Amino acid sequence: MKKILIISDGSTGKHFVDRVIQTYTSENIYYVVETKAVEHEEYNPARFKFYEFDPTSLHKLANLLKMDFVQVIILMNDENEAKYTLKNIRSLKNKVRIILLDNWGIENTDPDTVLVNSNEIVASRLIDYLPNVPVIAQNVGIGEGEIMEVLVPFGSSFVYRHIGVIEQKDWRIVAIYRNRKLIMPSRRRMIQPNDLLLLVGQPSVLKSVYRAIKRELGQFPEPFGSNIYLYIDMDIICKDTIKELVRRSIFIHQKFNHNLIIRVINPNDIDTLQYIKEQADLNVIVDIKYDNIPFDISFFDDIQNYHVGLVIVSKETFKHTKTRNMLYESHVPVLKMANKSFSSVKDAALILSDNRDLEKISTTIYDISEQMGFNIDLYDYQNEHEAYKEQVIEHYYNLSTIFSKNIKVLKENENPIKILSQKDDFIHILPFTFKLTKKRLYSLFSTDSEKLYFKLDDYHQIFIPVQL
Repeated sequence: MKKILIISDGSTGKHFVDRVIQTYTSENIYYVVETKAVEHEEYNPARFKFYEFDPTSLHKLANLLKMDFVQVIILMNDENEAKYTLKNIRSLKNKVRIILLDNWGIENTDPDTVLVNSNEIVASRLIDYLPNVPVIAQNVGIGEGEIMEVLVPFGSSFVYRHIGVIEQKDWRIVAIYRNRKLIMPSRRRMIQPNDLLLLVGQPSVLKSVYRAIKRELGQFPEPFGSNIYLYIDMDIICKDTIKELVRRSIFIHQKFNHNLIIRVINPNDIDTLQYIKEQADLNVIVDIKYDNIPFDISFFDDIQNYHVGLVIVSKETFKHTKTRNMLYESHVPVLKMANKSFSSVKDAALILSDNRDLEKISTTIYDISEQMGFNIDLYDYQNEHEAYKEQVIEHYYNLSTIFSKNIKVLKENENPIKILSQKDDFIHILPFTFKLTKKRLYSLFSTDSEKLYFKLDDYHQIFIPVQL
């Protein structure tokens, strides 16, 4: 039988003792000291012993502390009385674990004394009632945000997505609450508006997941980042192409209404550099790298320091396998610019394949299309019959209802890549997966439309990471 001492004074102490009476375990016996006796209902006399005296009196407290207690809990209204009571107990029992309700910000260096800050508890509980703030489990696990519940809004990027296609790295959806009923998640379970998701994972990862769930249209390049980053290697791109690349990037930056960072490496033409510098203003930052340090070392620092959410490169730059790997590892969307007008693009073209990666990036595609004014065309190659395709098409139709944006599903008997290569005024959007980092030579005889992305190299393309 474990003995626990409770020193209670005031309404908070009374409420605590009443809760203990309701929830006590038969393995504990409680000794309750009150400065003024109060009535408690329906307690078991065999488990609760009540005393009435001043706990600041060392003599009176010493008689009770002749027993061995595993824990002491102090809830008192007066700061000085709480400190004296704590001091008295420590003079008699220097190793017993003490829990003290701290209303004043008392300093503590004793490892066996735990101060529970009442102001923090109240503030934390009230924050849970604020809209658009994640509810974090306070008394489960380590209480640092590794358990979180999130309400899925109607226009969320997670609505009508199957759980199996949501990339869950370092986090998991462990439960769904729908209409006040618990639903256990499965790979084929589809998330619906107003579902309450219970998430478990690394606190820092869950913060990003929360932002992704709450994200609605009109926020791209969030949640990947907040700024647009144009990467120019003057050893690879000719000066005329650079000027066109800068002009098109400024057009895109104005459409998305986010800052544009122009990063130049290997500067070698004064006139071109002057032209780039002239574009700088409050929302356009020009950063020229003059040192000889390999750029891949500073690239990831740029992604973090500038909070980059979209990287723009030329098709010549994206052609390099090493650069493509670097871009893939950044986990940021990449817009590969071709030598075509961007302002004339009308359609976003998606080619369905034998996986569901397009479902993973669907809301980002809708967001880009909404902000840029693109139509969405899904190309379904009829010679391939995969069940995954029908689920992806169903998902896109569901999203078109939510976002009030029409889509076209084009069922083709001919390879969509061949059809698109005869078309104009479109941008090709596809998932940025690891298989795209391989050398193009290895994909020449592949039947995977994603591996053959370079067949549409003369058109603008956006590569979107499948991870959050």
